[in-house]
Amino acid sequence: MKEKTINLETGGEAKSSFRPKKVSIVKLIIKNMKGYWKEVFATWALVLLEIGCEVAVPFLSQYVVGAINYETTAEIEVDKLIIFSILMIGLAVLSAAFGIIAGFVAGKAASGFGKNLRKNLYYNIQDFSFSNIDKFSTSSLVTRMTTDVNNGQMTVAAMIRLVVRAPLLLIAALVLTVVTAWPHWEVPLIFIAIIPFLGIILFGITIIVHPIFVKVFNTYDDLNSDVKENLEGIRVVKSYAREEYEGEKFGRVSTSLYKNFLKAEKLIALNNPAMSVAIYTATCLIAYICGNLVINAAGDANPFTIEQITPLLSYVILILGSLMMLSMVFVMITIARNSLERIAEVLDEKSNLVSKENAITEVKDGSIVFDHVDFRYYKTAEKKVLDNINIDVPSGSSVGVIGATGSSKTTLISLVARLYDVESGSVKVGGEDVRDYDLKVLRDSVAVVLQKNILFKGTIRSNLQWGKKDATDEEMMHACNLACIDDLIKSYPEGFDHEVEQGGANFSGGQKQRLCIARALLKKPKILILDDSTSAVDTATDAKIRKSFIDELPGMTRIIVAQRILSIKDCDQILVIDDGKILAKGTNDELMKSCDVYKEIYETQIGGGDFDEQK
Repeated sequence: MKEKTINLETGGEAKSSFRPKKVSIVKLIIKNMKGYWKEVFATWALVLLEIGCEVAVPFLSQYVVGAINYETTAEIEVDKLIIFSILMIGLAVLSAAFGIIAGFVAGKAASGFGKNLRKNLYYNIQDFSFSNIDKFSTSSLVTRMTTDVNNGQMTVAAMIRLVVRAPLLLIAALVLTVVTAWPHWEVPLIFIAIIPFLGIILFGITIIVHPIFVKVFNTYDDLNSDVKENLEGIRVVKSYAREEYEGEKFGRVSTSLYKNFLKAEKLIALNNPAMSVAIYTATCLIAYICGNLVINAAGDANPFTIEQITPLLSYVILILGSLMMLSMVFVMITIARNSLERIAEVLDEKSNLVSKENAITEVKDGSIVFDHVDFRYYKTAEKKVLDNINIDVPSGSSVGVIGATGSSKTTLISLVARLYDVESGSVKVGGEDVRDYDLKVLRDSVAVVLQKNILFKGTIRSNLQWGKKDATDEEMMHACNLACIDDLIKSYPEGFDHEVEQGGANFSGGQKQRLCIARALLKKPKILILDDSTSAVDTATDAKIRKSFIDELPGMTRIIVAQRILSIKDCDQILVIDDGKILAKGTNDELMKSCDVYKEIYETQIGGGDFDEQK
């Protein structure tokens, strides 16, 4: 199923978003209530006690009225009046107490449900492959873990009580109405007519409103994506003075959300007048019927008395109040239904990259072989991203990869760590197909440093220990020395405990790249992949880093993806990639003779004097 979303540029309808198969909300709630069923059952027990006390109060009211002798108004059974009045007050207090406690216990159960939901969502997303994440988009996953979980949690908090209280109170009040009015069936017949009327209205509202909320939450995903993009690119926005344009774009989407919410709320608001009509109609009809029954009681074998009117009117309130609660449950479920479905979609999504049974748990060496590899991101895509790739990289050697932007260099190296699976052919590491390895073992043996490096909020120490969680200061300093970032660490009074702001905002691009290289080296990988990860580093420092790898880590296989020749010219093997194909491969000297594309890049960058290598 696909639903329309909102175009962030125009505020109108955009392309359809991904919508997986339908999922079971009930199954979702049951599964994620684990560990808190004790609170749920306790809530239900308290609700039963609350209902018992609540329906007993109007039942006793007929005895209070009966304590007054209407034939001689001066005669009142005081003792009887006091006893039943005290009982009614006591039951009312107990009912309120049970209700308050049930609310607290239900809140605890709902909070536990929300905690489990967030945990399960987060852990499942951590196992996603890139293709799984692409199905939902990052902004959509963030919305589902925050807004959607909150909606679901609030709904469950109310439902735990109301899903039991409303129907049981309705049944209990109906039964007592029949008992109190018997054998005069006219009174309960009123409710038998009203309940289907309200049910049809509620069902109709739910059917109409649900698609609107689907559109609203899909628009939330797009809106969050736009906000994230705007904040990350705020320097660009300000440098181009586009604040007004971005504000107008955001305003259009906000207006669209407002209109959709307003439309839904208008439809949901029809619930209240429908309930009011039902309440007033039922009250008037009962008053009229009961009045006639009292007036015409003479000669009746089972006369209807004044004492019966009081509890019946109270039962009217209880029955219609329970119907109101049921309508609230329907409204909350209508609003939360889409949120819970969206959450269930993520939880039901399974990674398409998993370790096979009896997977290999050791990578022997850093050799890499691409054997007739074809790859495309989507099976339905017409064009291959990688086409018939054949590469043989001996363990401990260095490979340079160069090519134009969009030539699939990053895709090529992603297959080594099995971030994607090949369409055909095979990728072997250490002589074994990467699909035969335990994923954690394989990825622990392959370290990838990207061009756009990520540092996490915390300290330099906490970031470096991603590479090795128990790394000592000496190990970290050695890795930093190889990455030529040790001088920066020593310049801080706190050393490795120097604070890292969110996203590493307090470090330059080159500093972040070198810290990420040091982090990768702490893994002591058999294969190190540098994906243009020294692009923000000056050529002299780049040369020092490469030299330190050769001197200190001679047994580690190195794959260097770069745009500048100086970073790869000394590699044992250089691959020239173009449009997903290997255009040429060989050493620098061989390619200068056999590959015009490589020669042109070389002469432009080095022959033309754009770069001077410093040693």
